[in-house]
Amino acid sequence: MARIKPQALLNQSKRKKGPARISATTIFLCNLVVVVIVLSLVATYKHWSQRSRNQPVSGLSTFKDTANSLTESKKYDLPGYAILNTSKGYITVELYKDGSPMIVDNFLDLCQKEYFKGLPFHHVIKHYVIQAGHGQGLGAAEDWTTKGKLHSRLATSPKHEAFMIGTSKTKDSTGFELFITTAPIPDLNDKLLVFGRTVKGEDVVQEIEEVDTDEHYRPKSPVVINGVTLKHEI
Repeated sequence: MARIKPQALLNQSKRKKGPARISATTIFLCNLVVVVIVLSLVATYKHWSQRSRNQPVSGLSTFKDTANSLTESKKYDLPGYAILNTSKGYITVELYKDGSPMIVDNFLDLCQKEYFKGLPFHHVIKHYVIQAGHGQGLGAAEDWTTKGKLHSRLATSPKHEAFMIGTSKTKDSTGFELFITTAPIPDLNDKLLVFGRTVKGEDVVQEIEEVDTDEHYRPKSPVVINGVTLKHEI
């Protein structure tokens, strides 16, 4: 067996123990993989972070949309007509649910509590208004007609045509006052809140308007509202 020279053994040992070389291509690919992983993690974090922030807002928006939908549904479920059963006959009123929602709600609530049962027409002013309520003494209608005759009536507001139904803008401790106009009255624009109009029974309004009154426009014979019936359609 041939003997290996010492110098050859030394050179062979150095070749075995030396580190293996890594090519530039391998290093580049490794770095690229690391960058891609880091970018993926950052993108994932941003996605879930944005989603978590938007989720409560989305839920709130859904809640608001549902609440608005319920409000609209409730509004259209409310009766749209009221039939006043007076001692002179029936007066059918269309309620302005969209134009005067707060007043209509108040009126409907009082109807359900039978507030208007037995309510008297305590002021009747021909070619002006008939007024029902619990007011005592001189009512608002008389004061309005006294002041109104001092003003021109050239500009007529459509909402104060004849046979409109409304209530006073002035807070009154006596309760809810009901007015039905019997002529166009523009000078009531700042005093009357209109929430409906007479669609049937104008002749009954005119019959009440013709009753005998004293010098303070109070009917000499009682004229009352016997009750109110609410209807969705007529």
